[in-house]
Amino acid sequence: MNLIIDIGNTRVKLAVFKEKKIKKAVVCPKEELIQAQEHLREEFPEISDGILANVAEPKNSYVGWVSGLGGKTIELSAKTPVPFINKYETPESLGLDRIALAAAAVSLYPNENVLVIDAGTCVTYDIITKNNEYLGGAISPGLNMRFRAINNFTANLPLLRASSKEIPDVGQNTIQSLHLGITQGLIYEIQGFLTQYRQTYSDLTVILTGGDAEILSKRLKNSIFVAKNFLSTGLNCILEYNKH
Repeated sequence: MNLIIDIGNTRVKLAVFKEKKIKKAVVCPKEELIQAQEHLREEFPEISDGILANVAEPKNSYVGWVSGLGGKTIELSAKTPVPFINKYETPESLGLDRIALAAAAVSLYPNENVLVIDAGTCVTYDIITKNNEYLGGAISPGLNMRFRAINNFTANLPLLRASSKEIPDVGQNTIQSLHLGITQGLIYEIQGFLTQYRQTYSDLTVILTGGDAEILSKRLKNSIFVAKNFLSTGLNCILEYNKH
């Protein structure tokens, strides 16, 4: 069994996989990582292999996570072998989260052109072709980053957070106007990228994942697949690829 650890910008996600199937997933604050993984290893004593992706703090080391694992252990980096051809011009600067998402795409959707949209702290757009090539994509501010920015750079607009509540088509007060402008603005951005990429790839498979995926999917009219644990699945794919 595999232990998957994804250290993100705001929290840590852990998952246990048996081959390609996820058995359990948990989320915890960064300071509780060691305890959380110890609890998982007590619950699943068959865990022998593991992979850690430290997106937020690549200079920090979480030494204790490998303690007691007797199999293959990987701390993901730009030099880790991956199951796709990386055609990014600066592969050493490619985010570990985007590497994992590309691995999930080629594993779950082989021989397909795939656009992965990860709606988290930032929104990333990544294109993987049916020829198993990762081409790159785009990065833009995530929903809550946009809410914080509009509060930080104005004197009177309040700090709000992304919400799954229904938003009217015309904001009739400041709160509604902020939610509409920020959320629908990101929707239009996503739809614009979809239109652009589908001009090149008419058979494009679109995956939407990340913490804000459910909020955004309710307002998107395009045919997309909302995928939970997509990044963890990609990390598991990379671990399996290196094991075999």
